Amino acid sequence: MTTADTEFGPWPLKRLMTEVVGTGTKSAEDMSREQATEAMERILAGEPDHTTLGAFWLANRWKHNNAEELAAYADVMAQYVEYAEPDADPVDCGANYDGKGKTAILGVGAGVVAAAAGTPVVVHSGDRVPTQKQDAYKHVLDALDVRTELEPSESADMVDETGFGFYYQPKFNPAIHDLWERRDNMGVRTFVNTIETIANPANASTHLGSFYHLAFAKKMTDTFKASEHHDLSRIVMFQGMEGYDDIRPGYTKVAEWTSGEGDGTFEDFDIETANYGMDFEYDDLGVNEDDVAGDSAEITEAVLAGERDDRFADAIALNAALRIYARQDAESIDEGLEMAREAIDSGAAAAVLEDLRDF
Repeated sequence: MTTADTEFGPWPLKRLMTEVVGTGTKSAEDMSREQATEAMERILAGEPDHTTLGAFWLANRWKHNNAEELAAYADVMAQYVEYAEPDADPVDCGANYDGKGKTAILGVGAGVVAAAAGTPVVVHSGDRVPTQKQDAYKHVLDALDVRTELEPSESADMVDETGFGFYYQPKFNPAIHDLWERRDNMGVRTFVNTIETIANPANASTHLGSFYHLAFAKKMTDTFKASEHHDLSRIVMFQGMEGYDDIRPGYTKVAEWTSGEGDGTFEDFDIETANYGMDFEYDDLGVNEDDVAGDSAEITEAVLAGERDDRFADAIALNAALRIYARQDAESIDEGLEMAREAIDSGAAAAVLEDLRDF
């Protein structure tokens, strides 16, 4: 879609800036759903001047988007996404796409272990997305010799054949990928960093994501509920390590929403790694900052093969347990942890990795 074949409403971004969102941190107003929708339509059609777009992104950053605005942005994005649903209904893991730079990326190992335990898992990322442009899911899988630059239909097949699937942003979400250079020039995170993580390319009914503060988890739950595209039954959000979907050592706050009567149920609880016999801290999960993906891949392969029985093995098993629990394949984290450890001990997790390599 281009500006030549698009008819817009009365709200170009410059007008939104001067009349709604750009009037200052105290006086800025929230946009209506119609205004936010038109803004995103203009952005993805390439209509705004680059300076105006940058100013609009920055104004949204200082104003803070509400759930209605984010839902509008996400719904317009969904019109450009190439969805490919596997027969399985996986857990959708939307980690921060701009990656990690200090600690091991545990999500690949956790997802593979969960898949081996019977919980299908989908992960998705781009290729060093702004602003951090650090290592993400893709780079760990590349280091494990698993194909990543897949068409969406291939990603769906990967889920059904192995239990674990990777969706590559430039393939399933090219409109957002096309914003890469302008996002990079911004130098700060924008609302695009938020909505790309909830693209949910497999149309899964369960989403697992991360947050910095509990209020953000509630906002993301409300975003999904306000979305006209997404129809989820479960949302589990937690305070991820480095903002990623890896449980923090020590204390982690978890929020979960389950659909039901009315607005469903929203609850929160705590995960304390010490309660699971896991005695490690943040720095204990550190890796070589010059090769986070490579170190993470080596750790992942050794854990899946049963060759490590240390803090990384514990962390991967616990993160797998949360995925199993999120899909309600276990009634508790403890039960999920038992299933995860059995998947490793039986060799099932190592077998899934080999299936991924052969895919």
